[in-house]
Amino acid sequence: MKTKLTILGSGTSSGVPMVGCNCAVCRSADPRDKRLRASALVEYGGLTILVDCGPDFRAQALAAGIGHLDGILLTHNHMDHIGGLDDTRALNLCESHPVNIYCESYVEASLRHMYAYAFAEPKYPGAPEWHMHTIDGSSPFKVYSNAGDEVIKWEKGFGYRHFGNQGSEGKSVEVIPIQGWHHKVKKLSVLGYRFGDIAYLTDMNLIEDCELEKLHGLRAVTLNCVKFDSHHSHFSLHEVLDFFAKVGAQDSYITHISHLLPPHAKFEEILPDGVHPAYDGLIIE
Repeated sequence: MKTKLTILGSGTSSGVPMVGCNCAVCRSADPRDKRLRASALVEYGGLTILVDCGPDFRAQALAAGIGHLDGILLTHNHMDHIGGLDDTRALNLCESHPVNIYCESYVEASLRHMYAYAFAEPKYPGAPEWHMHTIDGSSPFKVYSNAGDEVIKWEKGFGYRHFGNQGSEGKSVEVIPIQGWHHKVKKLSVLGYRFGDIAYLTDMNLIEDCELEKLHGLRAVTLNCVKFDSHHSHFSLHEVLDFFAKVGAQDSYITHISHLLPPHAKFEEILPDGVHPAYDGLIIE
């Protein structure tokens, strides 16, 4: 089953350029050094899936021409990965369906706190319409086409009217979660995802060896790095390269890049064959 993955954002939580910074990377004229917050769009088995929905989602969606999503997979609950979910209201209106969100239970709890108005009853007219799906890092799960979801229609002065589902779950794809940790001591769970022969991983600094079995035979894989040396919640460059060597994918891409790493062109030069810095708009297929 063919997979196409588009990097919508390749930057760290502050993006590049970073507000207030005047370093050479932040001043770079190379468009590949303009990095929005980390996110990816996956086209897989006839479905369109977003991985993470950070505060740059609106700009990313407009740039990529996103008008349809079957589901959103969240890696974890940090703001640079969930801060744009309110902008999915536009898809409610244009697609006449709720937006399906797949995440761990602790991430859903964060959404219920941060976006309390989206879960309140009675619902404020115009608040996002979401369907929540609980997943974990231990088992593959299915993402379904949203074509069979209930229909919602906007009624002026009232909000959305719900008309039930279409009686069919429609097509689906299987996604394999990859369990990682964002902090070796605090152990904040982060899920990466394998779609066929491409895996998207970010925001980790510990992946246990048992998870490597899920990554055999990959054509491409991504992983995060924000600087050369050690970091409390991200992999160092040495650790990323070691991981890529263990996985053995045909091509490997570094994402979640900060201004502490070299400009794209120089960074590409120092990486080994088969390893590349990702950039916004990069298509992997």
